[in-house]
Amino acid sequence: MSSKLTMALAVTFALMFSTNVFTARAQEKALTSDQKQVVDTVSTVFTAARADDLAKFDSVIASDFYIFDGGARFNGDSIMALIKAQHAAGKHYEWNVTEPDVHISGNIAWIAYVNKGSITDASGTVNQNWLESAFLEKQAGTWKIVFMHSTRVPNPPQESHPK
Repeated sequence: MSSKLTMALAVTFALMFSTNVFTARAQEKALTSDQKQVVDTVSTVFTAARADDLAKFDSVIASDFYIFDGGARFNGDSIMALIKAQHAAGKHYEWNVTEPDVHISGNIAWIAYVNKGSITDASGTVNQNWLESAFLEKQAGTWKIVFMHSTRVPNPPQESHPK
Protein backbone atom coordinates (compact mmCIF):
# COMPACT_ATOMS: atom_id res chain seq x y z
CA MET A 1 0.00 0.00 0.00
CA SER A 2 1.39 3.41 -0.88
CA SER A 3 2.22 5.84 1.90
CA LYS A 4 -0.29 8.37 0.48
CA LEU A 5 -3.08 5.78 0.61
CA THR A 6 -2.06 4.74 4.13
CA MET A 7 -2.05 8.39 5.21
CA ALA A 8 -5.46 9.00 3.60
CA LEU A 9 -6.94 5.97 5.38
CA ALA A 10 -5.43 7.07 8.69
CA VAL A 11 -6.86 10.57 8.31
CA THR A 12 -10.28 9.16 7.33
CA PHE A 13 -10.41 6.87 10.36
CA ALA A 14 -9.23 9.70 12.64
CA LEU A 15 -11.96 12.00 11.33
CA MET A 16 -14.62 9.31 11.71
CA PHE A 17 -13.52 8.54 15.27
CA SER A 18 -13.28 12.20 16.33
CA THR A 19 -16.75 12.88 14.88
CA ASN A 20 -18.22 10.00 16.89
CA VAL A 21 -16.53 11.20 20.08
CA PHE A 22 -17.74 14.75 19.44
CA THR A 23 -21.28 13.52 18.77
CA ALA A 24 -21.33 11.44 21.96
CA ARG A 25 -20.08 14.40 24.01
CA ALA A 26 -22.60 16.73 22.37
CA GLN A 27 -25.43 14.30 23.19
CA GLU A 28 -24.34 14.10 26.84
CA LYS A 29 -24.19 17.90 27.13
CA ALA A 30 -27.43 18.55 25.25
CA LEU A 31 -29.74 17.60 28.14
CA THR A 32 -32.75 19.82 28.78
CA SER A 33 -33.49 21.12 32.27
CA ASP A 34 -36.03 18.33 32.87
CA GLN A 35 -33.60 15.69 31.59
CA LYS A 36 -30.92 17.00 33.99
CA GLN A 37 -33.45 16.79 36.82
CA VAL A 38 -34.11 13.14 35.93
CA VAL A 39 -30.36 12.38 36.01
CA ASP A 40 -30.02 14.27 39.31
CA THR A 41 -32.93 12.32 40.81
CA VAL A 42 -31.28 9.00 39.99
CA SER A 43 -27.93 10.29 41.27
CA THR A 44 -29.63 11.27 44.54
CA VAL A 45 -30.71 7.65 45.06
CA PHE A 46 -27.04 6.66 44.95
CA THR A 47 -25.93 9.49 47.24
CA ALA A 48 -28.60 8.49 49.78
CA ALA A 49 -27.77 4.78 49.55
CA ARG A 50 -24.02 5.40 50.06
CA ALA A 51 -24.83 7.34 53.26
CA ASP A 52 -27.62 5.01 54.49
CA ASP A 53 -29.86 8.10 54.37
CA LEU A 54 -33.38 6.68 54.20
CA ALA A 55 -35.03 10.13 54.36
CA LYS A 56 -33.08 11.36 51.32
CA PHE A 57 -33.78 8.08 49.51
CA ASP A 58 -37.51 8.37 50.24
CA SER A 59 -37.51 11.99 49.00
CA VAL A 60 -36.83 10.88 45.39
CA ILE A 61 -38.88 7.69 45.14
CA ALA A 62 -42.61 7.24 44.60
CA SER A 63 -44.68 5.60 47.32
CA ASP A 64 -45.05 2.45 45.18
CA PHE A 65 -41.35 2.32 44.16
CA TYR A 66 -39.63 -0.99 43.52
CA ILE A 67 -36.39 -2.20 41.96
CA PHE A 68 -35.25 -5.40 40.29
CA ASP A 69 -31.66 -5.99 41.40
CA GLY A 70 -29.58 -9.12 41.76
CA GLY A 71 -32.44 -11.31 40.54
CA ALA A 72 -34.90 -10.11 43.20
CA ARG A 73 -37.59 -7.48 43.70
CA PHE A 74 -37.10 -4.91 46.47
CA ASN A 75 -39.16 -1.97 47.68
CA GLY A 76 -37.44 1.15 49.04
CA ASP A 77 -37.16 -0.08 52.62
CA SER A 78 -35.89 -3.54 51.69
CA ILE A 79 -33.22 -2.32 49.25
CA MET A 80 -31.98 0.22 51.78
CA ALA A 81 -31.91 -2.48 54.50
CA LEU A 82 -29.85 -4.69 52.20
CA ILE A 83 -27.40 -1.87 51.41
CA LYS A 84 -27.11 -0.97 55.10
CA ALA A 85 -26.34 -4.63 55.92
CA GLN A 86 -23.67 -4.66 53.20
CA HIS A 87 -22.11 -1.51 54.69
CA ALA A 88 -22.14 -3.14 58.16
CA ALA A 89 -20.34 -6.14 56.63
CA GLY A 90 -17.55 -3.82 55.43
CA LYS A 91 -18.58 -3.26 51.82
CA HIS A 92 -18.49 0.18 50.23
CA TYR A 93 -20.13 0.91 46.90
CA GLU A 94 -19.41 3.69 44.44
CA TRP A 95 -22.17 4.35 41.89
CA ASN A 96 -22.23 6.90 39.06
CA VAL A 97 -24.76 7.71 36.34
CA THR A 98 -22.86 7.86 33.04
CA GLU A 99 -23.97 7.90 29.42
CA PRO A 100 -27.56 8.88 30.33
CA ASP A 101 -30.23 8.40 27.68
CA VAL A 102 -33.26 10.33 28.96
CA HIS A 103 -36.71 10.39 27.37
CA ILE A 104 -39.59 12.56 28.62
CA SER A 105 -43.23 12.59 27.60
CA GLY A 106 -45.32 14.96 29.70
CA ASN A 107 -45.07 13.87 33.34
CA ILE A 108 -43.43 10.54 32.50
CA ALA A 109 -39.73 9.88 31.94
CA TRP A 110 -37.43 6.95 31.49
CA ILE A 111 -33.66 6.82 31.64
CA ALA A 112 -31.16 4.18 30.61
CA TYR A 113 -27.54 4.60 31.70
CA VAL A 114 -24.31 2.85 32.56
CA ASN A 115 -23.63 2.87 36.28
CA LYS A 116 -19.83 2.94 36.48
CA GLY A 117 -18.57 2.33 39.96
CA SER A 118 -16.77 -0.03 42.29
CA ILE A 119 -17.17 -2.38 45.21
CA THR A 120 -14.65 -2.18 48.04
CA ASP A 121 -14.22 -4.61 50.91
CA ALA A 122 -11.36 -6.00 53.00
CA SER A 123 -9.90 -7.75 49.95
CA GLY A 124 -9.66 -4.52 47.93
CA THR A 125 -11.57 -2.58 45.29
CA VAL A 126 -13.08 -4.06 42.17
CA ASN A 127 -14.35 -1.78 39.40
CA GLN A 128 -17.88 -2.69 38.41
CA ASN A 129 -20.38 -1.57 35.78
CA TRP A 130 -24.12 -2.08 35.81
CA LEU A 131 -26.61 -1.51 32.98
CA GLU A 132 -29.55 0.26 34.55
CA SER A 133 -32.82 1.94 33.75
CA ALA A 134 -35.48 3.82 35.66
CA PHE A 135 -39.04 4.96 35.10
CA LEU A 136 -40.01 8.28 36.70
CA GLU A 137 -43.18 10.28 37.16
CA LYS A 138 -43.39 14.01 37.85
CA GLN A 139 -45.45 14.39 41.02
CA ALA A 140 -46.29 17.90 42.29
CA GLY A 141 -43.54 19.29 40.05
CA THR A 142 -40.82 16.90 41.27
CA TRP A 143 -39.46 13.81 39.51
CA LYS A 144 -39.99 10.62 41.54
CA ILE A 145 -38.58 7.20 40.68
CA VAL A 146 -41.31 4.60 40.32
CA PHE A 147 -39.21 1.68 39.05
CA MET A 148 -35.54 0.81 38.58
CA HIS A 149 -33.76 -2.16 37.06
CA SER A 150 -30.10 -3.08 37.48
CA THR A 151 -28.08 -5.72 35.68
CA ARG A 152 -24.46 -6.26 36.73
CA VAL A 153 -22.04 -6.42 33.81
CA PRO A 154 -19.81 -9.45 34.36
CA ASN A 155 -16.17 -8.56 34.86
CA PRO A 156 -13.85 -10.11 32.29
CA PRO A 157 -12.05 -13.19 33.57
CA GLN A 158 -8.64 -12.44 35.00
CA GLU A 159 -5.71 -13.75 33.04
CA SER A 160 -3.78 -16.49 34.71
CA HIS A 161 -0.06 -16.38 34.21
CA PRO A 162 1.86 -19.65 33.89
CA LYS A 163 4.47 -20.18 36.59
